[in-house]
Amino acid sequence: MIRILPLGTSQTFCLLFLAFGLNFQELMADERPNIVLLLSDDQAWTDYSFMGHPDVRTPNIDKLASESVVFPRGYVPTALCRPSLMTLATGQYAHRHGVTGNDPSPKYAEPNSDLYNQRRAQLISYIDEFDTLPELLGEQGYLSHQSGKWWEGNFKRGGFTHGMTRGFPEKGGRHGDDGLKIGRDGLQEIYDFVDMAVDQDKPFYLWYAAFMPHTPHTPPDRLYNKYKGKFPET
Repeated sequence: MIRILPLGTSQTFCLLFLAFGLNFQELMADERPNIVLLLSDDQAWTDYSFMGHPDVRTPNIDKLASESVVFPRGYVPTALCRPSLMTLATGQYAHRHGVTGNDPSPKYAEPNSDLYNQRRAQLISYIDEFDTLPELLGEQGYLSHQSGKWWEGNFKRGGFTHGMTRGFPEKGGRHGDDGLKIGRDGLQEIYDFVDMAVDQDKPFYLWYAAFMPHTPHTPPDRLYNKYKGKFPET
């Protein structure tokens, strides 16, 4: 079975306590469900047809919502990319995990200077202080895969067994590098991972944090033409 958890950026914290409030021993005593975490980027919680948007049509997400528990009043105390993702990975709010911004403050170090990079490395190190969800699931025999946005260094730093992000200090390692290709350039890495997990008869956890609909706004023609003329050009 695959349990799919669809989330927009404004909905992430709604799931959090559900995920980390699980009694893992009770859950694993009966079954080890596959878990797929879907994250959109820069998408308002109202931008789904099941949430009442008059023009946007999201039939697949609507179907998932009809089969799921929906949290329409979710609250995000840190409505910013990195702190929210760190919370999803660790189960801790920003005042606990210490990540309150995307990057080190330029007030205290010149961007790309040695000191700035040292501060970035320090921010990444905060994740080492917590048991992440991939690590907890790994103790129960899960394989896990990271794709899309990821700020905390190499995917292995977050406890994933597999992933796409090489991470800082690698080139482009600020918030995802190769992982940001997922979705825009296909899904082959995910297909390969799922096939491998199935072949090994292993339960799996997927972190799919695609860099969409965040800029650059380059929708395929089949979607662009569907909405052309309904919204002002920007």
